[in-house]
Amino acid sequence: MSLRNVTFTDIEAKSAVLDAADHVALQMDDDAFRGFYERTSRMLWVYLQRMTGDRHAADDLLQETYYRFLRAGVALETESHRRHYLFRIATNLSRDRFRRTKTQPATVTHDETTDAKLPSPDAEAARVGSIDLNRAISQLVPRDRAMLWLAYAQGASHKEIAEVVGVGTGSVKPLLFRARKRLAGLLGRGATTEAR
Repeated sequence: MSLRNVTFTDIEAKSAVLDAADHVALQMDDDAFRGFYERTSRMLWVYLQRMTGDRHAADDLLQETYYRFLRAGVALETESHRRHYLFRIATNLSRDRFRRTKTQPATVTHDETTDAKLPSPDAEAARVGSIDLNRAISQLVPRDRAMLWLAYAQGASHKEIAEVVGVGTGSVKPLLFRARKRLAGLLGRGATTEAR
């Protein structure tokens, strides 16, 4: 069929087919997506901020993650499956960003005004420990950060971690051990030997 023979009706028909394909790919109506977004966006943003060490990058990756989630068109039966798939996309995007930049993520800065609010020595020690932990975590590779965050901040099971990070379930325990060991080394402490 040459371009001279194409009619407006042909273009409308092709456009309707493409629009229908787009709607099929979404798999969620507006209300279902809005509810899912409200339930997951905050924890996903915190995860992405932890992975990248950058609030602005977390904002950008959050949008890209939900966009790719919607466009994937994967039929997922339960809320848990949707959440795991969403975190898998976020993990892959943050890894890609890390590879592109080839630099370590920025360390989390500390707010100078908090010094006045911490009167006790114990509170000061806790603040310093928190800053050290943030710096140490920012020096880990994305997979280690993801695994530690999912295991200890999100309370994810080994199976859930394996699905999000893309490793075998049997690999999660030794990989978590190594990530904890690296983190302990960055903090200047002995490796923790407790198993999750």
